[in-house]
Parts: sequence; C-alpha cells; structure tokens
Amino acid sequence: MSDNLRIPSPWAQLGLFLRLFGFAFIGVVFLALLMGQLPKPLSANTLKLAQIANTVLLFGVPAFLYARLTFADHPLYNLGFRPAEKRNFYLLAILLLFFSFPLEGWLGIMNKRIALPHWMIQTETDTDRQLTAILEVKKPVDVLINLLVVAVIPAIFEEMFFRGVLQRILIQLIKRPWAGIIATAFIFSFLHFQFEGFLPRMFLGILLGAAFWYSGSLWTTILAHCFYNGIQVVALSYYPTTINNENPSIPGYATLISLVIVVGLLTAMRSQSRAAKNSKWH
Repeated sequence: MSDNLRIPSPWAQLGLFLRLFGFAFIGVVFLALLMGQLPKPLSANTLKLAQIANTVLLFGVPAFLYARLTFADHPLYNLGFRPAEKRNFYLLAILLLFFSFPLEGWLGIMNKRIALPHWMIQTETDTDRQLTAILEVKKPVDVLINLLVVAVIPAIFEEMFFRGVLQRILIQLIKRPWAGIIATAFIFSFLHFQFEGFLPRMFLGILLGAAFWYSGSLWTTILAHCFYNGIQVVALSYYPTTINNENPSIPGYATLISLVIVVGLLTAMRSQSRAAKNSKWH
C-alpha cells in the first residue's frame, strides 16, 4: 500500500483533506447565498436539487479529490470501493443496522432529555421543516425520487467522506481502530447539525465504521446506510407528521435484545475479518 501512496504521512493527508473540505464548505455557503436570492417559498424540486448539490459538493468532491491526490493507482479502489472480504458481510451490515433501531430509539429518548441551547433546537426545527418539504409525496414516483435524494446519494458520498477518508486517516493517526471509528462517528453526527438526534446518529456512525473496518469495503456500509435511510424515507414520505413527534417509549427488554443482537453481529463480523485478525493495533 505504501508504494501506492503519493502522500505517505497521515498528518499530511489530514491537512490535504481539511483544505479540500474547507474549499467545499465555501462552495456550499456560496450555494446557500444563491438559494437565498430565490423567491420564497422554494419548491420541493428546488430543495431536492439543493440537497443533492450540497451532498455531492460537501462530501463527494473532497473525498474524490483526496483519493486522486493521495493514491497513485486505483484511487477509488483504495478508498474502499472494492468487494467485501466475504459476501455475508453485506447481509450482516444490513442486519446490524436493522436490529439497532430499538437501541437507537432509546438513545434518541436520552438525547431529548439533554438541555440544549436554543440555537441548536432551532436548527433542528428548521432542518425538520425542510426535510418535510423535500419528502412531500404527490405521486408514487416521488417516493423513488425521495429515496434517491435522501437515501442513495447521501449513503454513497457520506460513506466516501467519513469512512473512506476520515476514518482511514484517524485510525492511522490514533493507532487504535475503535478510537478512530468513534472519533469519526462523533464528527459524522456533528456535521449533520441535528443535535436532538446526536447520540443515535453517532451510534449509527460507530456501527457503519465497524462494518467498514471489518469488511474492508465501502459497498458494505453504503448498502447498509442506504437501507437504514430508505426505511425512514418511505415512512416519512407517507407519514410526514411523524418527523416532529417525540420519540415513542422503547420497552427496556427491546433495548436489551437490540443491544445483545448488535454485539453478537459485531462479534460475528470481527471473527471473520482479516483486518481484525491482522491488525497490529489492539
């Protein structure tokens, strides 16, 4: 791998990545200023196009340029666009996120008990309002478009950015896979700027990070991420008012069962992972 690196130092890689992200962030701010000049209210289609542009520009472009500038050959392959070590990792990753729903729901309840500054709550409210407009369904094809905009495209480019680039760099710097996974998950959740759902989103990031570390493939996490978002998109497309509802009560036994299954699935992935067996960072 080192022979294929144009930039061997992980610190130099991080510096490059932060610069690329900074330029992308400026681009997103410029796009937001342009959007601010459009007549209000904005149509659902305009919001969807803006959502796609923001996702691609903020996450996809920096990750792609990082790969092109860092790896001499096969940049996307080395970023993580390669088959999983074993085919069952795809199913295990989907099951991992599916059975995590009760545990994430419980974390959401705990998150809402934390007193947050007004600006954080207002940011959440504004985001929810925009998401409700994006997910408006007037005809059946709108559901497919919603899946593309909110599930498929974010899954691809967010996984490139967070797991393919950031997690890879942080694991090299910290020299502890789980520390790098958790640090990446924290940043993943923070950059969504939805603080009333910070804990469950961070937990989701940890699960996706572990799935990538064990499987060695971004396709694993993209598929699982898309599945996770897709379930919520379909639900919110038909029941948009649920986005503003409080988290329902989660029975303690459901949370415990969820935790046991999640730990069991992670253990199964670890036992089959070449990365875990060969890692010098334990």
